[in-house]
Amino acid sequence: MEYHKLFSISLIKTVYFNFKYLSFKDALNFPFIVSRKVKLKSVKGTVAIHHPLEFGLIKIGFGDVGIFDRNRQRSIWQNLGKVNFHGKAYFGHGSKISVGESGVLTFGNNFIITAETAIVAHHRITFGNDCLLSWDTLVMDSDFHKIKNVLNEQINKPKPIVIGNSVWIGCRCLILKNANIPNNAIIGADSLVNKKLNHEHALYAGNPIVKLKESVSWEI
Repeated sequence: MEYHKLFSISLIKTVYFNFKYLSFKDALNFPFIVSRKVKLKSVKGTVAIHHPLEFGLIKIGFGDVGIFDRNRQRSIWQNLGKVNFHGKAYFGHGSKISVGESGVLTFGNNFIITAETAIVAHHRITFGNDCLLSWDTLVMDSDFHKIKNVLNEQINKPKPIVIGNSVWIGCRCLILKNANIPNNAIIGADSLVNKKLNHEHALYAGNPIVKLKESVSWEI
């Protein structure tokens, strides 16, 4: 690990995070590495790692995206529900994770947030393997405030979000409840997704979102 990353690690938060969520034996592997710039707002929920443990498997609050001042950005971890990890995950500086009491948030292997993106799970959000989220994106499966019809029935209940394998979500996107993004899709910058998209290896963009190109691929 580079020198500036070592300098950025909070030993206290890293030790606390690992021993709070994991058994004593598993915590000794220190799979979680936590930056000094992370606020542990709540750790009342649970975390499960479904992957062989190794040091630094999951990194929270690091990185240096050029258009942000990482020294002034703060990441947030709030977990009242359940978070599942199926492999490596990297949450860049300013990333914000909030899981409600009934929320289940699942990350596939090789998950990356570059910086300044928020995920709010009060129902169920699932990411596949090899997903990349750019900055200033919001993923949220609930409206928080209830909307009711004339019969006093709620008409905007939370709905799951499912994001497939090898999905790249560009900057400043809004991924809302009921979104379903297929494998190998690309979501262009400043797009809104609140429905099922049907074609793999496709580029989508816009509000409302539309398919722009087919038979595409991407790489980091």
